[in-house]
Amino acid sequence: MTNTLLSFGHGYSAQALSRRLAGQGWRVVGTTRNSDQTPHIRASGAEPLIWPGTRPDFDGVTHLLISTAPSAEGDPVLAELRDEITARAAQFAWVGYLSTTAVYGDHQGDWVDESTPPAPTAKRGQWRIKAERQWADIPNLPLHIFRLAGIYGPGRGPFSKLRRGGLRRIIKPGQVFSRIHVDDIAQVLQASMQRSNPGAIYNVCDDEPVPPQDVIGYAAELQGLPLPPAVPFDQADLTPMARSFYNENKRVRNARMKDELGVTLLYPNYRVGLEALMKDQTAD
Repeated sequence: MTNTLLSFGHGYSAQALSRRLAGQGWRVVGTTRNSDQTPHIRASGAEPLIWPGTRPDFDGVTHLLISTAPSAEGDPVLAELRDEITARAAQFAWVGYLSTTAVYGDHQGDWVDESTPPAPTAKRGQWRIKAERQWADIPNLPLHIFRLAGIYGPGRGPFSKLRRGGLRRIIKPGQVFSRIHVDDIAQVLQASMQRSNPGAIYNVCDDEPVPPQDVIGYAAELQGLPLPPAVPFDQADLTPMARSFYNENKRVRNARMKDELGVTLLYPNYRVGLEALMKDQTAD
């Protein structure tokens, strides 16, 4: 039987996964709200489905991936399709929910792991933990939760912003962020499909949480560009969303991801990741 992945909210991370799976004979169906995204979905090896709109066909689906953003009301997939997913729970070999490390809240730079109780302070983290629990409440569903750090990769690196100018290094003493390359997200998800462990939660991040200004500075160095100006956090004109990221400070452990899934990160730190992105740009 052909493995079939139904991917809700088939965006940046899900498309990286489908590029891997399509080359291995999988059928992938990816939903989007925006018809403008259908060429990108097809390019990733998936069949686009406009949803909400066309009701998804679950017949023959072996795997589910949920990347849709929740709201204060919870998860939009379950809001419309909970009854059918609940009735078909035993049909699926694997279900993955893409969450965020924002569910841990602020730990003043200390380390967190999957045993750390969620304590989100930002709305995005509060909404995600609510959605996680909604999915976990479905009986017999082989659910796996992936708490992603800040995502970067092709088309989402700092290089184009540096070239355009106006990028700043926001300095908040002691502040660090964890991050993850999109191709590492894809390999973690595929490894989990091959080693299904229903109920598991995995932090998906690289090995080295660092201050954000270090990443920008290294990207500028790679491009031979001047170091962007430093701006103290309390003087920076930031959007409420951007400011909320700086209000949470933690280092995220990834040992479970590596130990249980046998994953060796392609990009274990930002330097390796940025160097690879730079080479890809040079090749283009």
